[in-house]
Amino acid sequence: MRQDIVLQAGLGRPYLRSGQVAEQAGVNLQTLRYYERRGLIAEPARSPGGHRAYPPETVTLLTVIKAAQRLGFTLEEVAELLDTGRRGHPTPDLRERAQTKIAEVEAKIADLTTIRAALVQVVSAGCDSLTHCTCPDCPLPFADLAEGQRAPNPPAES
Repeated sequence: MRQDIVLQAGLGRPYLRSGQVAEQAGVNLQTLRYYERRGLIAEPARSPGGHRAYPPETVTLLTVIKAAQRLGFTLEEVAELLDTGRRGHPTPDLRERAQTKIAEVEAKIADLTTIRAALVQVVSAGCDSLTHCTCPDCPLPFADLAEGQRAPNPPAES
């Protein structure tokens, strides 16, 4: 048996204490408790001494949750996906949600590309202020607005 897993006579099975789970999963204790409250991980049994007694597979579940978050899934989405998986019925839900995330990532990439291009223009133009830029042909669209001038309205589409 691994040293970090304790076999408690009162529980009759191996378990990990909160600090061990948090450390092995790379989360802090507050995250562990929060995930319990949200129902992402089951509330653990208690040792005879009153300590939380997590089954070792809790570490794997926490690792999966954190990996899903890194892929862009919200905790709500993770909870729904875990619930679907716990019911044991295979569904296309994960695949559909992953495709939606891909579209979201592509939109963010497009937005970031636009932002990058605008920042490159600002740097190239030598802009020195958001409100009183002195560079010629300032690319900042709100410099005129800061002066109290309104930008021209775009032509109406017919």
